[in-house]
Amino acid sequence: MKRTILCLGLAAASASALADRLPIPADAPPAFKAECGSCHLPFPPALLAADDWRRVMGGLDKHYGDNASLDEKSRRQIEEFLARHAGSDRRVTRPDIKPGELPRLTLTHWFRKKHDEVPAAAWKDKAVGSAANCAACHTKAEQGSFREREIRMPGNIGGRRHDRD
Repeated sequence: MKRTILCLGLAAASASALADRLPIPADAPPAFKAECGSCHLPFPPALLAADDWRRVMGGLDKHYGDNASLDEKSRRQIEEFLARHAGSDRRVTRPDIKPGELPRLTLTHWFRKKHDEVPAAAWKDKAVGSAANCAACHTKAEQGSFREREIRMPGNIGGRRHDRD
């Protein structure tokens, strides 16, 4: 009985640790990091569902207020990559979006739960800019690591420095 409880505890702990590891899959097309990473962190595909990625990639001419159009070959390669590695668990569930709106990973239930302690001022801080700027606080976001111990909130957000060790 003790062995079963220990195994279940270890499984739960490792699942929790994996939830904070979201590396970019090795088969990412070169255009993914080059194009998506030229303006923002190339987001891990597991953060949105396949249909959501298709919507994002289908509207690159109106990409969250910018024109991020690509040649058709690159667009198709990136879209196929994102859909192939998209999330399918509770991480990607989100409130319904209105027709014409693009999905936002910052509106998923998972994102909101993980960031519920972040003060509203943090998202407005000049060093952060928006909730989609993962690398502003997650020091190893580029490597796909979003562990809490690696968070460094910039400035004096909330009246005190938010460095965590």
